[in-house]
Amino acid sequence: MRDFASILGALALGATLFAGAAAAQDKGTVGVSMPTKSSARWIDDGNNMVKTLTAKGYKVDLQYADNDIPNQLAQIENMITKGEKVLVIAAIDGTTLSGALQKAADAGIKVISYDRLIRGSKNVDYYATFDNFQVGVLQAQSIEKALGLKEGKGPFNIELFGGSADDNNAYFFYNGAMSVLKPYIDSGKLVVQSKQMGMDKVATLRWEASNAQARMDNLLSAYYTQKKVDAVLSPYDGLSIGIIASLKGVGYGSKDMPMPVISGQDAEVPSVKSIIAGEQTSTIFKDTRELAKVASNMVDAVLSGKEPEINDTKTYENGVKVVPAYLLKPVAVDKSNWKEVLVDSGYYKADQFK
Repeated sequence: MRDFASILGALALGATLFAGAAAAQDKGTVGVSMPTKSSARWIDDGNNMVKTLTAKGYKVDLQYADNDIPNQLAQIENMITKGEKVLVIAAIDGTTLSGALQKAADAGIKVISYDRLIRGSKNVDYYATFDNFQVGVLQAQSIEKALGLKEGKGPFNIELFGGSADDNNAYFFYNGAMSVLKPYIDSGKLVVQSKQMGMDKVATLRWEASNAQARMDNLLSAYYTQKKVDAVLSPYDGLSIGIIASLKGVGYGSKDMPMPVISGQDAEVPSVKSIIAGEQTSTIFKDTRELAKVASNMVDAVLSGKEPEINDTKTYENGVKVVPAYLLKPVAVDKSNWKEVLVDSGYYKADQFK
């Protein structure tokens, strides 16, 4: 009988533990809207959001919109209809979601803008991102260092590329970079042979590598038949790969025509391999594991009736309000530190670069 009682007790305890675990895993569903799978970083972001939110006991409805604005809008509206508790949105176009976010607010659903600021809506509650101005500063500093500009070297020819004009971050990246580069341009140590400056002239729609490659082709044929380009400001690794393909097409990367200094962002595997091979000069690492933690902590705080942790209440004005934000620190990566930053930290495995 004692054995039977022990079994019953054990079963009761197991049932209690199972019920507790089930309750812990039944906090509701969080909608996560990501822009595209065409960039490795957004795949990582999505995976990390699922991992961190699931660990906190939430179900996750992760949707990718294939860089199609109506598709993302439809996905978000479907999440609202399903009554998901919080929406975490990395917008394709940060100006197109106002109507949907009003529906979310009317339904009592909080919205966290993820990495890309959603503009033109009062219904953006919090923003999780990196210090995007600093990203641009680090990109420009990598060019400054590689060319020896601080030591007075020059003049050098440079061309400027910006991100997609519908992404608020692109302006921060460009402005951060120009805060470093413009004094050298003004002094003549850097020369933009095309005279194409400002986001209205240098933006790259949808961050597409093919668009960057086509523009670099045009720049080379129009301005560099008799001159060589010494540096290219690229705000994103995908664009850098397109730019490098264009440069290789006219002979750069050879003994007679060394590759220009080329920046990047997101530490994507092809670009890290390019850095190791001596083609791309640098990239900016943004640890999406940490960004996912910050966004997930925001979700948990909001649904627990607490105030999320924020560290910036001034920078991110979206046209309607200043959105409370948490900014993470970006890290510059080049040939000297890629292994330490990317492999030793566990973000990548060493064999991914063989």
